[in-house]
Amino acid sequence: MSDRDLRITLVQADLAWENAVQNLQQFDRHLDEIGATDLIVLPEMFTTGFSMNPQAVAEPMDGPAVEWMRETARQHDADIVGSVAIREDGRYFNRLLWARPDGALIHYDKRHLFTYAGEHEHYTPGQAQQVVHLKGWNIAPFICFDLRFPVWSRNRGQYDAALYIASWPARRAAHWKSLLPARAIENQAYVIGVNRVGIDGNDLAYDGDSMVIDPLGDICFHANVNAVVHQQQLSRRMLDDTRAKLPFLRECEQFELTV
Repeated sequence: MSDRDLRITLVQADLAWENAVQNLQQFDRHLDEIGATDLIVLPEMFTTGFSMNPQAVAEPMDGPAVEWMRETARQHDADIVGSVAIREDGRYFNRLLWARPDGALIHYDKRHLFTYAGEHEHYTPGQAQQVVHLKGWNIAPFICFDLRFPVWSRNRGQYDAALYIASWPARRAAHWKSLLPARAIENQAYVIGVNRVGIDGNDLAYDGDSMVIDPLGDICFHANVNAVVHQQQLSRRMLDDTRAKLPFLRECEQFELTV
């Protein structure tokens, strides 16, 4: 257990539709002058937007977006996370990639595919949760629609912060803004939500509303509808004090997930 705070950088951006080259170039610009950070967080499908056309936009695990993430992590001496449409073994995944400065790569495949948009018809769901260890912190990454499923997000003592990257449309922004604090309160963990802005190739609008919420459910940061790069420090003392004073996580039901 570490007693150090964690420095995170949220990148809320407008994404060029199905144009990976343009998106990678804009993220280079967004990150050009950031200060020291431990973790950089990008939105869901940050290279293409939320595309249901994986045959055209998906790339393999040694593709340009993966290599860009590895190189960006090295350049900034920080971990970087975002999701990409990935092609592997004849299937497609909405895959969260977590790259480290030493070149290591961790991944989480989106468990809850957004059936309303037909995502389940194009992508294969993930089968396993993931917890990533970073400088004494345990972080559980999730993708967008996962936010609606509290059992999948349930903290059974395995994480200090939950991370949701998203393409969450403006028409359901009230749900996003309600569920993120709920996940923080019920799991006594920091919650980081990073969404996109702008209008996608299906004329869906996105309002951003990227947020950082502390373990008591108080909002530390809330972005507006513009592209923004924001740096936030997560307090280890605040997290530990909250859990010590309100130790209700100890009373949670024990269960095993089956998928």
